Amino acid sequence: MGVNLVDLLKREKCSLKDLSNKVIAIDAYNALHQFLATIRQRDGTPLMDSKGRVTSHLSGLLYRTANLVDAGILPVYVFDGKPHPLKARTLAIRKEIKEEAEREWRIAIEKGDLETARKKAQQTSRVTDEIVDQSKRLLSALGIPWVQAPSEGEAQASHMARKGDAYAVASQDSDSLLFGAPILVRNLAITGRRKLPNKQVYVKIEPEIVRLEDTLRDLGIGREQLVDIAILIGTDFNEGIEGIGPKKGYELIKRFGSAEKALEVLGKEIDQGLIDAVRKIFLEPDVTDDYHLEWDLPDEEDVIDMLCGEHQFSKDRVSNALQKFERMRGLLRQGRLF
Repeated sequence: MGVNLVDLLKREKCSLKDLSNKVIAIDAYNALHQFLATIRQRDGTPLMDSKGRVTSHLSGLLYRTANLVDAGILPVYVFDGKPHPLKARTLAIRKEIKEEAEREWRIAIEKGDLETARKKAQQTSRVTDEIVDQSKRLLSALGIPWVQAPSEGEAQASHMARKGDAYAVASQDSDSLLFGAPILVRNLAITGRRKLPNKQVYVKIEPEIVRLEDTLRDLGIGREQLVDIAILIGTDFNEGIEGIGPKKGYELIKRFGSAEKALEVLGKEIDQGLIDAVRKIFLEPDVTDDYHLEWDLPDEEDVIDMLCGEHQFSKDRVSNALQKFERMRGLLRQGRLF
């Protein structure tokens, strides 16, 4: 889930057009989780082929990527590698939450409560090795580059943005800012109408940009202090202090300067070794320069064989989506791609 820093961020609305001709490094696992959670039937069941294999992720990748390319955006998907040992607790908690949601989903189905069933089903999505392999295969067939991170995908994507190989990182989480991404784009994978939880109300979801330097300037802190705020709140790598959210964490760090001093005043404790380790994860992340970014036109035959032949997608719908990749032809002709 990442760290919830949204209330502290200086956000500005943007459109896909504003991101035209820009390379966007997309947190692949974050996007896949969104596709698996939202692309479902009324009872919460994910899209599946005739053999019962989940296809929600393939549908999301195809149609969302087609829309991005059609807008002139150059996406590159960055996949998580081996999780840091400190993330084990978070992963275990997430597994328990998913298992409980599955139980509640089955109960809702038995009662015929489709709204609750769908809500609970959205909490059960898992990005398996098979889903990752299928996603990489589809992206390659579409001519879209992907990068395998050694550890955290957001860390790798942020590194690419800091190097200038990408304009921004796209993710719903704020962690990429902690990893030093100059620009974060939120809502890129879920743009459109979205139903509010427990309400028959739909809101328009639009992309928004967060610039790290502008946010830090507004807050009057440095990136190291932003990381300390996250440590007090709690990250994927450490348990925070109960009762401390973004605003309270900001007030404490702004006033006392560091996590250690804030904890001393609060009379609370986080092991110093853990604090140092979490700081290192964000400020000295495990990343690689061993990647190559190159975009190409889709291999239409390969895409259709995979989606239509193996997973029974509508050939007409897939062909219509592939037409949007014609925008790539113009960019290739201009020599704009790496």
